[in-house]
Amino acid sequence: MNSPLDELREVLDRLDLLPIAEREEAATVMRGWADAQARAEPLPKDGLPGRFGMIGSAAAMEKVYDLVARIVRTDVPVLVLGESGTGKELVAQALHSGGPRRKGPLVAVNCAAIPATLLEAELFGHVKGSFTGAHRDRKGYAESADGGTLFLDEIGEIPLDLQAKLLRFLQDGEVRAVGANVARRVDVRIVAATNRDLAARVAAKEFREDLYYRIAVLTLQLPPLRDRREDIPHLAQFLLARQEGQGMPSGKLTDEARAALCAFDWPGNIRQLENELVRASAFASGGVITPAELSDEVRAAVS
Repeated sequence: MNSPLDELREVLDRLDLLPIAEREEAATVMRGWADAQARAEPLPKDGLPGRFGMIGSAAAMEKVYDLVARIVRTDVPVLVLGESGTGKELVAQALHSGGPRRKGPLVAVNCAAIPATLLEAELFGHVKGSFTGAHRDRKGYAESADGGTLFLDEIGEIPLDLQAKLLRFLQDGEVRAVGANVARRVDVRIVAATNRDLAARVAAKEFREDLYYRIAVLTLQLPPLRDRREDIPHLAQFLLARQEGQGMPSGKLTDEARAALCAFDWPGNIRQLENELVRASAFASGGVITPAELSDEVRAAVS
């Protein structure tokens, strides 16, 4: 059964069927209503503070929520900046699921995890026989995302020669598979993310300036966990509950353990916090996590 919000989105999708004058009037009214609802969006499950599938109520996160609420209904490219482990993929999911392309696919590509020699074929596809091991035609990630959102994570790792081909794809909306003679039209929204300083890489001639401005129409900066320490208890509560729901060891934090978590700087951010809780839960006696179960570096942060 569709939720009231899903039904509203269906109505918004049907606005294109109205005559232009009625469409503009309806869009104005509904946009104001949607903006008001975005500001009053319900809390995540379990009563934890946050919005758009993200957890936290720190001032830095409220700025993130406000910006997502402003751009979620648009279709322009977005560049998400932030250190590793800050949750950049959650922003991509929020922009897709709440945007005009939510009925299409969300295809995520970790550009740092694919060897440079294979990245072009993975992004744009290849035809049979185009290179050793190409035993059949294969659709690329860009074409698979047609009608939806293409999330290019760690875009700063794309080599310069492929950056030129990516720019041409963004400009022309066409993909040419490796070894193919014809191009195919593809309609996608681009959300890119990086933990690199792309502006500095542009200045160093390591990233194309024209590509940078093409993907950074709107930019969104995610704060590191050390700048939102008040959110750590809520994140820990959520992560421990998720571990339990997945059948993994879980536990309850003592006040001393919680204080230690809040004092640590978390260079690996939320991903590091999650790994710490998994390890601590495995050693917890009676389901209670004390400072003794935490790693030495986390315990040292208190002293």
